[in-house]
Amino acid sequence: MTSSKQEAQWALRAQSGDREALELLLRGVLPALRRYVGGLAGPERSDDVLQDVLLTVCRKLVWLREPLAFRAWAYRIASRAVFRQLKKERNRREEPVDESVLEEVPAQGVAADVAAELVDLDGLPAASRAVLTLHFREEMTLPEVAAVLEIPLGTVKSRLAYGLNAIRRQLGTRRNT
Repeated sequence: MTSSKQEAQWALRAQSGDREALELLLRGVLPALRRYVGGLAGPERSDDVLQDVLLTVCRKLVWLREPLAFRAWAYRIASRAVFRQLKKERNRREEPVDESVLEEVPAQGVAADVAAELVDLDGLPAASRAVLTLHFREEMTLPEVAAVLEIPLGTVKSRLAYGLNAIRRQLGTRRNT
């Protein structure tokens, strides 16, 4: 992971037209954005959404006023892109996936158990998934999460509490079965 000062230097150079700096900047933030977008949008949508995010970052980089805040700014763009995509899909009301087909696939050892734990986040609202992902996977503080999502700190805390309680209920239900 690159430092925010290094990213700020690359951002300033990229704003001046330095293509190498832009490439370094995007390569530095890409793994984190891929995890974040994949966690919110799901693996089937993440590549398309991530491509849109990177294009938006490239197009709008010239308007970034605080280069030290580049990473939070990129996460904000990613959050908006994911929520926009999820809203489009919700409005389309696509055919639901047949869950019984998925249940017929046998579990493959520990990796399947870990994957099942990660899939549980899919049942949460996107807003709670965003807070959980930024706080736990990307190791952001709650004030940083609030800045990225452009919501009050109290809202971040309530979404975090809601998400954690939902996960606890899921785990409790699993233990009882």
